[in-house]
Amino acid sequence: MTAVVLAGGMGTRFHPYTEVVPKPMIPIGVDEKPVLEYIVRWLSRFGVKKFIFLVNYRWKYIQNYFGDGSRFNVEIKYSIDEPDGYTNTGGSILKAYREGLFTGTAIIWYGDILAPLNVEDLLRYHQDKGGDLTLVVTKKYKVPVGVATLGNDFSIIGMREKPDLDINATIGVGVLETRVLDDELEKDLGLDFDFMGDLVPWLIMRGSKIYGYVYSGDWFDVGSLEKYKKLDNNYLSELFKV
Repeated sequence: MTAVVLAGGMGTRFHPYTEVVPKPMIPIGVDEKPVLEYIVRWLSRFGVKKFIFLVNYRWKYIQNYFGDGSRFNVEIKYSIDEPDGYTNTGGSILKAYREGLFTGTAIIWYGDILAPLNVEDLLRYHQDKGGDLTLVVTKKYKVPVGVATLGNDFSIIGMREKPDLDINATIGVGVLETRVLDDELEKDLGLDFDFMGDLVPWLIMRGSKIYGYVYSGDWFDVGSLEKYKKLDNNYLSELFKV
C-alpha cells in the first residue's frame, strides 16, 4: 500500500511563516513536530510503509528532514511538480503515477489534514465496495461563521452561531485505484487540474464507481494561519501520541 501525500502548495494563507518553512512542515503539538510527520507516523501504524511526497515549494526543506524515510521506518520517494507542466493537486498525482512511483491502490492524503481515522477500516471498506475512488466524508460539518435566516423583506429573523450542518464534507483523504489515471484523463483535463474540483466530477461524469466513507471522528485542517492558531496542541499530542 502506498500513501500519496500532497505537500507542494505555497501555503499563501500561512504567510509570513511559509516564506521560510513550507506549510506541511509547520510545527504542531506539544513537541512541535511537523504536520507531515504526524501523517507519516499515523499511517505507518496501520502498516503503510511506502510514501510518495508530491512536492514543489521549498521541497528541499521537506527532503532534508525526511530523507528516504528510514528514520521513520518507512520508504519515502519524491515527485517534484516542476518543470514538466504537471501542476495543481490532480496534475501532481498524475505525474507521480506517470513516473511509475505508485500503482494499484493508493491512499491520497492532503498534507495539511490530520485525522486519526482507522486506516485499516477505510481500506477494507474501499475493497468491499470495489470502487474506483473512496472519499472520506464527515457526518456533519461545523460552519466556521454564524448563519442568518432571512425573512421575506430580508430582515434577519434567526441566527445560529457556527452551527453543525447535515452535509457530507470531504476532508482531503481518500483511496484511489490508479486504473482511472488513463490516457483519457490527460486528454480531457490536461496536466493542470484539481483532484477534488476537477478529477472527481470527471470520474462521476464518466460513470466511475465513487463511494463516501463516513467518518464521525475528529479531524483538523491546518491549512491556514487562522485555523493553526486555534489548534489545541495538548489535545493533538494526546490524540496522535507522536
